[in-house]
Amino acid sequence: MSTRRLNKPIQVALVEDDDGVRANLAAMINSAPGFRCQATYPDGAAALQGIPGNCPDVVLMDINMPGMLGTDCVRRLKVLVPRLPVLMLTVYDDNEQIFKSLMAGATGYLLKRTSREKLLEAIEECTSGGAPMSRQIARRVVQFFHQMDQNGTVAKPPPQLEGLTEREEQVLALLAKGHSYKEIADLLNISFETVRTHVRSIYDKLHVHSRTEATLKYLGR
Repeated sequence: MSTRRLNKPIQVALVEDDDGVRANLAAMINSAPGFRCQATYPDGAAALQGIPGNCPDVVLMDINMPGMLGTDCVRRLKVLVPRLPVLMLTVYDDNEQIFKSLMAGATGYLLKRTSREKLLEAIEECTSGGAPMSRQIARRVVQFFHQMDQNGTVAKPPPQLEGLTEREEQVLALLAKGHSYKEIADLLNISFETVRTHVRSIYDKLHVHSRTEATLKYLGR
């Protein structure tokens, strides 16, 4: 994990209706060097009232909450704070909830069974312009767009991918499969910071701003 933020903790806001889950997540975040749980909210209405004025770095958002679904809260938050990264953290792994969240403006999508290490890495990735997804979620995204091809074949990569270097294509392929930056670094035997440099270059060349958008370009959609 990067040490560059240890002197300036990443400020995280939690939106979760379960008291126990909310308390455990807050404690986990506060116990990690370089992270701070800035505020917690029991529902979407409270989040919409508090988050815009508190300016957290990242929001962790549940989906199934009373009064307002997390997807609706994300949509409204993105109107109020367009550049705020919102990371869905939920038990739901069905296609409908995944794509509702992404279409609402969520930056990433993780399952609640995600490990502490991967959750913290995902939070940090959000602050660097990434769009983390659990591997099984990324697989569903890829499968969904493959299935959209009525002929049952995968579309050829679009022309803009031709501008990528061989290494950037390798990084993009692993991103599309849902691998974290650390996993990509290990698989390609390069440093974490080198992966980030490649990702920034990929985003710039493809004119995208998130892993989801890059994945769609990679799939030719």
